[in-house]
Amino acid sequence: MGNAQQGGIMGMLLPLALFVVIFYFLIVRPQKKKQKAHDQMLASIGRGDTVVTAGGFFGVVRELLDDSYIIEVAEGVKMRILKGSISVKRGPEDKQPPKKGPKEKDVPEKTQEENVSSEEAPSKEE
Repeated sequence: MGNAQQGGIMGMLLPLALFVVIFYFLIVRPQKKKQKAHDQMLASIGRGDTVVTAGGFFGVVRELLDDSYIIEVAEGVKMRILKGSISVKRGPEDKQPPKKGPKEKDVPEKTQEENVSSEEAPSKEE
């Protein structure tokens, strides 16, 4: 009778152990890798680096403090943010200004009358 109880307990613990192993490999381990990569990225940040905060602010690191950074988000506008709130360090290729689209004289402009007539045309069909 003792053997029957042991088999029942082992039968219940095996699926639970399997669940814990799967949980570790699918959730815990990848999260640890992400955290390690984020910590390395934070350690590599220095003065003059362009960063993006978790709130979506773009800025240039001006000072490094113990637990935070002073970043400049606009000319003369500085913010103090926690190190953990940096989400991305942008590389040198990201510092280049964005490419501009076609020049204004290359794009035909609609007059206000053309805009009004094109907007009203579908609504007049009955």
